[in-house]
Amino acid sequence: MTNWLPTIERSGNPLYIELADKIESGIDSGELSPGTRLPPQRNLAFDIGVTVGTISRAYALACERGLVSGEVGRGTYVLNKDDQSKTKLFRAPEAEPLPPLQGGRERSYHLGYASAADVGQSELIANTAGSIAKGHPTKVMDYIREVPSTWREAGQQWLSHAGWRPDIEQIVPTNGAMAAGVSVIASLTVPGDKIAFEGLTYCSIARSATLLGRRIIVTDFDKYGMIPEAFEKLCAQQHPKILFMMPTIQNPTLANLSRERRIAIAEIAHKYNVWIIEDAIYAPLIGDEIPPMAHFAPERTFHVGGLSKSVSAGIRSGWAACPPRFAERIANAHKMVTGGGAYWLTELASTLVLNGEANKILQSVQNEIEERTTVVQRILKDVKFRSHKYCPYIWIKLPDPWHSGTFRSALAEHNIIISSEDDFKPTRSDQVFHGARIGFTSPKNAAELEAPLKIVRNLLESGIAGYDNHD
Repeated sequence: MTNWLPTIERSGNPLYIELADKIESGIDSGELSPGTRLPPQRNLAFDIGVTVGTISRAYALACERGLVSGEVGRGTYVLNKDDQSKTKLFRAPEAEPLPPLQGGRERSYHLGYASAADVGQSELIANTAGSIAKGHPTKVMDYIREVPSTWREAGQQWLSHAGWRPDIEQIVPTNGAMAAGVSVIASLTVPGDKIAFEGLTYCSIARSATLLGRRIIVTDFDKYGMIPEAFEKLCAQQHPKILFMMPTIQNPTLANLSRERRIAIAEIAHKYNVWIIEDAIYAPLIGDEIPPMAHFAPERTFHVGGLSKSVSAGIRSGWAACPPRFAERIANAHKMVTGGGAYWLTELASTLVLNGEANKILQSVQNEIEERTTVVQRILKDVKFRSHKYCPYIWIKLPDPWHSGTFRSALAEHNIIISSEDDFKPTRSDQVFHGARIGFTSPKNAAELEAPLKIVRNLLESGIAGYDNHD
């Protein structure tokens, strides 16, 4: 073990980044030769006057850079140059291996998805799609020439909740909720305009807006959701044109915005003339009892939703409920941005909603999610996380010394894929939330969650020991 003691210059960068840089420069200069064991974290923290968590994050970052390797019970060692591209974080102690696939191939689990669970709906969907093809052979082979009233009726029915019902004339069929949101941004803003998001959110919309030349700004939130006072300050200082929000089961934090906050945000948006895109993709699953933002701010809210979380992710179809006199404008923008909808998918989605089959599938999906949530709560009972019995993911608060990217990398070594907090940051940010999202609808059934969740638990419990033995 080396007596290496770096000089911390406090250059303005976070201390853990500065320390990781010192490790890298020490390796480059030869001061830290291959095979050298770095000082135990507690010792180094004491010697340079920082927290153990800071040292842990620095060692983790150095490990991610491929400079060192942490081994359970042995410590953290400088790698040879030839090995630095092969660095591993560590294996979870006492973790059961994932059961192999047929043929002995190693199994992997994708716990990053949060789409509708497989409850056997594929046969019904296939039969319905086949009936549409037989009944409308010409239309399924052509562009959409007109929008049938049934498509708007289906959108009105699917988007309605908590006593709010959109105007059927303001319903626009879309290629899903994301396509609807991007169409609104393209229609109501120009390059250079600012779009406001929460600090963690569904980022595909933000990235699409960036591609369109719009600028992304961020408003603060807490465990209860968007903070109205922070949003008003942002409006006064930076003048966003649109606010994107998910008031019903926010992705990824699961915050459900209160009635009082919804009213306050609606009033602020009116005061500063800000449009609102309300992504309600999870609302049918959750059954929110609070009316949507479109109820509190009907003149400026575009309420969007679809079937991907509740019925089937493969049915890329949804709807936007627009403020009065905006439906045609959004429909035209949607066609320009996406190339237009597909008759087959839109008719399929509308048929499933209107004949009641979508709701039947929804109920089966809810039951399946509830069963899987029970498994998650049993295995991760000592882990701090937020969940809802009908939400297809959880938001984990990572214990010290874990940070999100390192935890994701460690799980990836076990062929388990999750979403780190960076996947939900709409713009580059130094703010750290120490969280990770785990979705659990991809495995075939609840029983298949047992093995990967035990690895998640064991990694969380291993903590600092994963990088050092703290002797």
